Amino acid sequence: MSYLVFKHLHLTCVGLSAALFLVRGLLMLWRSEALRARWARVLSHVVDTVLLSAAIGMLVVGRVNPLDQPWLLAKIGALPVYVGLGTVALKRGRTRGIRLAAWLAALAVLLYIVSVALTKQVWPL
Repeated sequence: MSYLVFKHLHLTCVGLSAALFLVRGLLMLWRSEALRARWARVLSHVVDTVLLSAAIGMLVVGRVNPLDQPWLLAKIGALPVYVGLGTVALKRGRTRGIRLAAWLAALAVLLYIVSVALTKQVWPL
């Protein structure tokens, strides 16, 4: 596959992943049982797996070393923070307040990751 195919696949999955996280967060706030539905869990894992695979594909095909790109390292470094906060927001948070705070923080980290990707700057603001 070409670099552009991986890039378009990656960007599509970024949008899908963000939309799914937003919807799942709203379901959490509404205390909806749909949050625990199989589709909500499985679909987000599938999309995120394709997202990561496309990112790796871009690195391999484009012969990009993330260690040479500070902005890529910033994105990669922010990713576990986003995942951890998302886990607290959607699963592990003990109270609704903790879940809400984690969800909002995860959305802020997601915006940071997207901003870094768009500007290719570690500090995009």
